[in-house]
Amino acid sequence: MSVVSKSTFKFLRDIEKNNNREWFKENKPRYDEANSEMKGLLESIGESLSKFDEIEKKKLFRIYRDVRFSKDKTPYSANFRMSLSRAGAYRRGGYYIRIAPGGQSMVGGGFYNPNPADLKLIRNNIAADDKPIRKIINSKKFKSTFGELMGDQVKTAPKGFAKDHPAIDLLRYKSMYVFHTFTDKEVLADTFLKDVTKVYKDIQIFFGYMTDILTHDMDGVPLYG
Repeated sequence: MSVVSKSTFKFLRDIEKNNNREWFKENKPRYDEANSEMKGLLESIGESLSKFDEIEKKKLFRIYRDVRFSKDKTPYSANFRMSLSRAGAYRRGGYYIRIAPGGQSMVGGGFYNPNPADLKLIRNNIAADDKPIRKIINSKKFKSTFGELMGDQVKTAPKGFAKDHPAIDLLRYKSMYVFHTFTDKEVLADTFLKDVTKVYKDIQIFFGYMTDILTHDMDGVPLYG
């Protein structure tokens, strides 16, 4: 049995075409049904992840948009977004999933806007030796699942690093994350939960490397007791 139904995709397509409060009020029961389905999906993903990771928080984002500082004043998102946070100081990184019709569904995770101390530690480790992370992100398996590393970057070089540093392409990143996209057919298939779990397993090597450098100082001394 599929964990995402055609009716949920139909609701998302319809709200994209009718993104106003009057339509939403009339179709609130459809939203409630789809939202409940997404809660079930989130719980199922959490259970699957618990077989090889530990999750401390699961979140289903609100469909209601905050339009106060946005030029786009449509009140609702035409997708469902979820996140799962890893537990403890020695489990760094977070998981993300977006369900949206039109081949816009994606699953992945990483390090979005890390705090300044973490970002500095990431950059210092990469500057000292970029081979480990390049081996991960350039591996055939990693590329076939995620393609390229993603994230916002500074235009030239971050403060304290030379513009001609050999690893400047990696040092420019302000965030580091990866995604795998799914077609509508794949999302609606009975195997979707299994496929999502496989993507999350493939990201573990990236999480492992980042966790190691974020939980030790540059001399390899643990930062946490």
